[in-house]
Amino acid sequence: MITSFLILIYACNQKTKSEYINFSGFTQGTTYNITYESFDLINYQADIELILAEFDSSLSTYNSKSLISKINKNESFETDDWFRYVYKKSEEVYYQSKGAFDITVAPLVNAWGFGFKNKANVTNAVIDSILKFVGFQNVCLKDSLILKKDPRVMLDANAIAQGYSVDIIAGFLEGKGIQNFLVEIGGEVKTKGVNKKGKPWKIGIDKPIDNNNIPGENLQSIIQLSNKALATSGNYRKFYERDGIKYSHTINPKTGYPVTHSLLSTTVIANDCIIADAYATAFMVMGLDKAYELAEKLPDIEAYFIYSDENGKYCVKATPAIQQWIEELN
Repeated sequence: MITSFLILIYACNQKTKSEYINFSGFTQGTTYNITYESFDLINYQADIELILAEFDSSLSTYNSKSLISKINKNESFETDDWFRYVYKKSEEVYYQSKGAFDITVAPLVNAWGFGFKNKANVTNAVIDSILKFVGFQNVCLKDSLILKKDPRVMLDANAIAQGYSVDIIAGFLEGKGIQNFLVEIGGEVKTKGVNKKGKPWKIGIDKPIDNNNIPGENLQSIIQLSNKALATSGNYRKFYERDGIKYSHTINPKTGYPVTHSLLSTTVIANDCIIADAYATAFMVMGLDKAYELAEKLPDIEAYFIYSDENGKYCVKATPAIQQWIEELN
């Protein structure tokens, strides 16, 4: 009896042991990193990469055979569940941001050389002609079909789909009963629980230095995150210069031109990464004052803005609740 009792204790102790599994790879033209606590030591990388490949076949504009690419080429107008969810969330953020976030911006993004087609010879006349078929009034979702008012309407979900893919992978891990994890895809993050030290997950926010293409090399601050999602948008990695003028990849869907204001980087914390991703882009379009005003009004949204003052010095402005999570490094 004593021997059996000892064996039972040993078995229970074995069951409570866990390890944190970590793996990384490539998806959606960027990298991903996933860490989670596992009691059964199962590595889910193959399963997750299969999900990401399926997701890519739905919403990647860089995959010529994807569902969204077929819609853009007017080859098909049929949608799937992932596409419809992204579309509906995009429409919500479009109206909340008064058009600052707009997935119909694709023709403008392409024209400026940041999209999935060759850059156009941009003139005021070209931009004016494109603006005629940009805006949610030119597209609608009816049952499972996307309907366009103009065949030149094209969709670009890159500013929201990546965040949604983070949510999907987080949901997969939760479905496996995992209570502590971090999912990061292209800098967009969702966390649950704690890291292997029993502490909230630490996420670095990069300084918005031009061509700062190595995440974590020059940090502005560190945010401690648990049971929240985070996304950052900035103009310091994707841009080009022509005739001494800097053109950023953030295009204002209402004017048709790259934004030129002082806001350099926006980090948004929300319950879901799809929301954080979309508003990070919307805020970059809106500029500091309007973005801060909207962030304060939105429920379950916190924002951290890095901008330059009149002397070119980096400054920070954040919604009040972020102070409990953030550590400034400068």
